[in-house]
Amino acid sequence: MARIRTAIIGTGFMGRVHAEAIRRLGNVEVAAVAGSSAESAAKFGAALGIETTTGNYKEILNDKSIQAVHILTPNAMHHPMSMAALEAGKAVLCEKPMTMTSKEAAEMVKLAAKKKLANAVCHNLRYYPVVQHIRQLIAAGELGEILHVQGTYSQDWLLYDTDFNWRIDAKANGALRAVGDIGSHWMDMIQHLTGLPITALCADLATFHKTRRRPKVAIQTFAGKTLQPSDYEEVKITTEDYGGVLIHLGGRARGAYTVSQMAAGNKNRFAFEIYGTKGGAMWNQERPDELWLGNRNEPNKVIIKDPSLLMGSAAGFADLPGGHSEGYDDSHKQLYKRFYAKVADASAPVDYPTFADGLRGMILLEKIVESSKKKGWVKVK
Repeated sequence: MARIRTAIIGTGFMGRVHAEAIRRLGNVEVAAVAGSSAESAAKFGAALGIETTTGNYKEILNDKSIQAVHILTPNAMHHPMSMAALEAGKAVLCEKPMTMTSKEAAEMVKLAAKKKLANAVCHNLRYYPVVQHIRQLIAAGELGEILHVQGTYSQDWLLYDTDFNWRIDAKANGALRAVGDIGSHWMDMIQHLTGLPITALCADLATFHKTRRRPKVAIQTFAGKTLQPSDYEEVKITTEDYGGVLIHLGGRARGAYTVSQMAAGNKNRFAFEIYGTKGGAMWNQERPDELWLGNRNEPNKVIIKDPSLLMGSAAGFADLPGGHSEGYDDSHKQLYKRFYAKVADASAPVDYPTFADGLRGMILLEKIVESSKKKGWVKVK
């Protein structure tokens, strides 16, 4: 395949994740990085061996040799940066949640279509091999008609009132925090696997820390805290620590999920259960190679990832043989592999989440806000 030059906009935790996964593709070069300042970009570039660095992302967009960009900034910047990149003729891969509003998301969908440019939203969690096996089982009718789903996305990194991150600030992140940041993954996953849209929902949100102590110096996401009491300032909090959502899925199926960033002991527990008229499936991201399959009249079983035993196209999401774990970083690589195939060849199939999926996600998040405010069910068109 022809070599592709790409750029990263954003130098935080996700910047490193994206850069390392891109390089594993072989035919894509991380040619430049833009940060919130020239200093942060230079530091990032030095650590990862990226020569071209800048504190002004527009310099990257003006480089005609760069074909694509990854936008990994706080959510408030996703829309203006993506629109500018599309106008500059760049394919765009944007982190989730895609925008601050569904209106912004719709504008990105429209412009990407007009420019005929590859576009993706980073719902990488779809791409664990055994998760794709579940998708194939459902498509083949092995679980029967889907009746109900349930699950959680639980973390503990914001358990203490001294835990702080830009995602807590609604101005940078949007009205929803836990439900937007990690709940968006859960909703995307359940619709992707079942093929059923969420058609109605009822949400309950809670903010346990009404105030938090914000560090006066920058602290990296998920980093340990070693600051003194005098190093904090108290701020009011408007974004939620917890969310519980009841859903209607398609015309008949029902479901429920919770999200929390204050669930002690849960580092990144993304788990779901899907039950149909013939069987059930259960998966937990903290044990990514294991898949539980349940039956009524025969023994249940746990299968371990082995591409030679996965159903249909699911095998194509595993690059290592059975017994060799493939995890979070591999899920990014699988998404990028398919996105860059489209960048290289416009006729390639779209086998990744697009801006249209991101728009759907933003509509659902806005419905969750609406439901929480009215304390009742809302329909999703």
